Amino acid sequence: MSRYTVRQVAKMSGISVRALHHYDQIGLLKPASVGENGYRYYGREELLRLQQILFHRELEFPLEAIAAVLAAPDFDRKEALRRHRTRLEAEARRYRRLLRTLDETLASLEGETDMNDKDLYRGFAPETQAEYESWVIDRHGDGARAEIDHGKAVMKDWKAGDFADMKAEGEAIEAALADALRDGLPPDSVAVTAIMRRHHAWISRTWKSPPTREAFIGLAAMYGDHPDFRSHYEDRAKGLLEYVQAAMGAFAEAEL
Repeated sequence: MSRYTVRQVAKMSGISVRALHHYDQIGLLKPASVGENGYRYYGREELLRLQQILFHRELEFPLEAIAAVLAAPDFDRKEALRRHRTRLEAEARRYRRLLRTLDETLASLEGETDMNDKDLYRGFAPETQAEYESWVIDRHGDGARAEIDHGKAVMKDWKAGDFADMKAEGEAIEAALADALRDGLPPDSVAVTAIMRRHHAWISRTWKSPPTREAFIGLAAMYGDHPDFRSHYEDRAKGLLEYVQAAMGAFAEAEL
């Protein structure tokens, strides 16, 4: 069976020797053995564990959260890889759509094609958006109307890429939350709190001011009240709606 030194592993994986030493010190990635010369040696099992660490780092999990995931009694490496693959496929589809929109817009601006105006905002359904706006205003009154009008004003000058970026970030946040749920991370854990900061910042892009504690908790409740939001989250992962609501509540109480 092959054995690799810390420098060889660093070269293969693209991370630094210092990082590997740190992973050893905190117990995240121990070498298979340490020689009499003090050299660390890694085998196949350690390489596979390092791959999982790097996958979770791509999802912006902090090291302590990665350690908790990998240490869970029910951690299944094959299932984790399948989930990583599903998420990467979704990301690839989003980037392909974004590239297609950018290419078509550039071709239109350069006079090579005649791009339909509605294709600038591919993926948005005005009728559905109008229904959501009416539903929110009926339940939350003029304050909600003011926020909706402000959001429209903010987005009035957005380009196709701005809409695509907003949509991609929202989907990436949801995917990260679904992964956290499947990995059994508590809604108030360090990793989920970091995702919630992204979620709060994402929402703030179209609000007059960042949501307050009460507003953020109210938004979480609204997700549960509307059947479309409920089915949207539950279709992604069973129990995700309640998990998101709990995470939003924990974040609001702790940081807003």
